[in-house]
Amino acid sequence: MLVSQVRPSMLIPIRGLVTMQTVLTRSPTMSMLPRSALLRASPARNYSFAFPLRSLQLIQNFHLTSRNMRTLYSKNLQIIISKRFISIFPKIIGKVVRVPVYVGGSMAAAGSYIAYKIEETSNFTMDKINQFKDFSDSMKDKLQSVFAKDGSNGGGGNGSGNSNGDEISSATLLAALTDEEKDELEAQQKERDLLEEGTLDDNDDDEVDDDMYDTTQDEMLNLTKQMIEIRSILSKIDSTSSHLTLPSIVVIGSQSSGKSSVLESIVGKEFLPKGSNMVTRRPIELTLVNTPNANEITADFPTQRLYNLKDFKEVKRVLMELNMAVPASQAVSEEPIQLTIKSSNVPDLSLVDLPGYIQVEAADQPIELKTKIRQLCDKYLADPNIILAISSADVDLANSSALRASKTIDPTGSRTIGVITKLDLVSPQEAKDILNNKKYPLKMGYVGVITKSPNKPHHGLFGDPINSNSSSSLGGLFGKKPTTPLQDKYKSNQIGLQQMESRQFEKLYFKENKKQFNNCEVSTKTLREKLIKILEISMSNALEPTSTIIQQELDDASYLFKVEFNDRQLTPKSYLLNNIDVLKLTIKEFQEKFDRYELKSILKANLDQKVLDFLANRYWKDDNLEELSSKMKNNEEMVYWHRKLELASSSLTKIGIGRLSTNLVTNSILMELENILNKTQLKNHDLIKELVTNTAVNTLNSKFYSTADQVENCIKPFKYEIDLEDRDWSMAKDHSIRLIKEELRQCNERYNLIKSSVGTKKLKRVMSYLEEDTSRPETLGMSKILLERGNEALFLDKRSKVLQFRLNMLKNKCYSRTEKDRCPEIFLNAVSEKLTSTAVLFLNVELLSDFFYNFPIELDRRLSQLSDEQVELFAKEDPKISRHIELQKRKELLELALDKIDSILVFKKSYKGISRNSK
Repeated sequence: MLVSQVRPSMLIPIRGLVTMQTVLTRSPTMSMLPRSALLRASPARNYSFAFPLRSLQLIQNFHLTSRNMRTLYSKNLQIIISKRFISIFPKIIGKVVRVPVYVGGSMAAAGSYIAYKIEETSNFTMDKINQFKDFSDSMKDKLQSVFAKDGSNGGGGNGSGNSNGDEISSATLLAALTDEEKDELEAQQKERDLLEEGTLDDNDDDEVDDDMYDTTQDEMLNLTKQMIEIRSILSKIDSTSSHLTLPSIVVIGSQSSGKSSVLESIVGKEFLPKGSNMVTRRPIELTLVNTPNANEITADFPTQRLYNLKDFKEVKRVLMELNMAVPASQAVSEEPIQLTIKSSNVPDLSLVDLPGYIQVEAADQPIELKTKIRQLCDKYLADPNIILAISSADVDLANSSALRASKTIDPTGSRTIGVITKLDLVSPQEAKDILNNKKYPLKMGYVGVITKSPNKPHHGLFGDPINSNSSSSLGGLFGKKPTTPLQDKYKSNQIGLQQMESRQFEKLYFKENKKQFNNCEVSTKTLREKLIKILEISMSNALEPTSTIIQQELDDASYLFKVEFNDRQLTPKSYLLNNIDVLKLTIKEFQEKFDRYELKSILKANLDQKVLDFLANRYWKDDNLEELSSKMKNNEEMVYWHRKLELASSSLTKIGIGRLSTNLVTNSILMELENILNKTQLKNHDLIKELVTNTAVNTLNSKFYSTADQVENCIKPFKYEIDLEDRDWSMAKDHSIRLIKEELRQCNERYNLIKSSVGTKKLKRVMSYLEEDTSRPETLGMSKILLERGNEALFLDKRSKVLQFRLNMLKNKCYSRTEKDRCPEIFLNAVSEKLTSTAVLFLNVELLSDFFYNFPIELDRRLSQLSDEQVELFAKEDPKISRHIELQKRKELLELALDKIDSILVFKKSYKGISRNSK
């Protein structure tokens, strides 16, 4: 029976066969049916077809027949079970093996289901957020219309109640928004304002994006970047050379021609100083470097060593300071300012911004200023540079200073590009005639640009002018006057917005007047592309002649380097390290000589002078000194001289031996270090001499106070009691005799010098006069100088007699330490010897060892902190070394430039060969 012949009453839905399917699957006989048959009868598959009633009856009859077979089935059950167990055992193992697979599949399914639910939830959330944003947009529009209505009604009227309600609801809504949502609302409002003004079309979004971001780098060869690098290398070799360079684009124009605006539109940032009093006084060599992966635009001043500046207000300030550094009497300077700007939105270009031409000198400007500017511009306009002559559309080209100057330097106009700014100030037809003029033809043609949009206030998110000082009613709701934080953030981005609006205005202007400018080159983007192509061609054509010049310069530099320095390589760092190694070696030799004995001799010599001072003040001026030559007759004399000796000894031990000895050793080391520096090549380098000296002072100072305290603590016992042995007395006696002899010799030597200069008789007469009465007013014709010499000779004569007397006493009567009261010279010398030996022990351990160990380490650490510029400045302090380094650097830069040019020339030849073969 065909399904088409079945009556509707004979059909039942397949969903109603649940009980039948259960019966069939539970029946032993039906379990033998094919699995496909059971699946076809399963309600799990929700097929939309009907099951014939006749077929159902046949199945039921088959089910009745199966009951008769159950008896036979039960009899053979055991046999069947045993056989089935054997056959089922492998299946059980297979199912057990499949369990992990089932579990993994279940987990994967569960993960997919969870991911699906998460995605569904996120989509639902985004829909709600979009609905909320639409609602906030509508509320904002309503709020602005209410504010406009309030402004027209003066804030009163019957609608004030609704206005207040809308203000409160809108303020509540905006307060709930995040900063990102506020920024997005701001951008949407700005776009709607532009749409209302007609400056932006919904269908031109892609075109606007193309104008906002530079894509011309995709159309130029990578060779341009390499050639700009070569030009930078050549400028390092000789920035004043007119032949050792590659072409650059030189921008000239009058002060009001919009020259700075053209450069800023190419860069996309406002950074050039502007003013009415000649703010551009030096050439600005501007290098634009395209960095595709950079997220920010940065500026570098290589000469001033300022790098990675991201704030272009700071760039503008630096340029202003460098220009204003030129004195007003000079007005302009030929020393260029080198500025490099790196960004993914700038093309690879090399530009030079020159001071603007003037017609008449101001009262505060030098008379020769006009001539100086012209001479400076003529220097940069010389071949092979490209001239970018900026002229304003509202000024007749016959009066253009830029075209007049370019015509003088480039009569044929083969190297000049004319740029006409402010095209919106004249009618489109006049602008077209200027761009296509034949009176002042240029082979590279004219390009028309509009770098500034008409001056009109920028309206913010809330409808109020950003430059206005008045606050809107919504600003009052936020409690911020005169502006809100969002408005302040909006103000901070005005430089970028002005550039954007200028480009949009330029695009719209040329789009509306497309027919008039059909055969003209217009827009800033066209100018950028034209500059890239022309600079690439000009540089490429100049490679071969420049290569020949570089080869000649390289030959000359190589010959000089061979003759003067024998091809010996030298770098500032290697020169510094060599000198430091020599210094360390000399200090090592000084350490070996400056041992304990040297230290002791220095300290002992100083203490000997202290002992002589005590003797002179306490003994040699005493009128009773002759009593020491004989044995003391009474106790008073003994007590007098004994206490005198104790006071002298106490004064010697309490003079501060710790600080005195430490300071003495420290000064000795620094003086020796100064002598060492003066014997090396470092004597001509004040920077390193100061660094070495400061390092030594800091190293010594780190242990100064602790060493002084240690020495002072160790000599403290000598302040109370001093024990001397016979050996100590004998050594002190010998040293005292030598000391007195030296003192006597110096006195006699000085006395004889005075006697020889004044005369023996005359000196005796003066001395006799002074011995009689020195208070007499008359001088008997003797000068003041003669009397001073007589007083000095009289003192020396007395001192010589005392020294001779004490010397005889020491030699003949001071045999043992029991005579210490009669022989104070020997006792005080013995005390000073004790003090010296004790102090030297700790000075050697605490101060010297620490200095000679830590000084080289600290010196290396400080030297490693020097920058490359400081090391180079150090090396160039020596004229001969400076000549060596400069010549070597020149040779290396010439070789580098020549290698780069040769690689480009080889590439060009191979590229031409491939092009010919392809044709």
